Amino acid sequence: MRILPLLCALLLLMLQGAAGLSRTRGSPQDCERRGGFCSHRSCPPGIGRVGICSEQDFCCRSRWYP
Repeated sequence: MRILPLLCALLLLMLQGAAGLSRTRGSPQDCERRGGFCSHRSCPPGIGRVGICSEQDFCCRSRWYP
């Protein structure tokens, strides 16, 4: 029974982390507000994906953005 609180805490941390990784569909305006740009199908090399602009467009942003 000692492991039950540990498992509950681990489950809570996993659920909290998963909430931050959700990729809800945004708009090009939301992407630009976050300092990014929309790119069709994939982001260029060296640029990270930070969201979704539309069904086939991803919001991309430089990894060095402040």
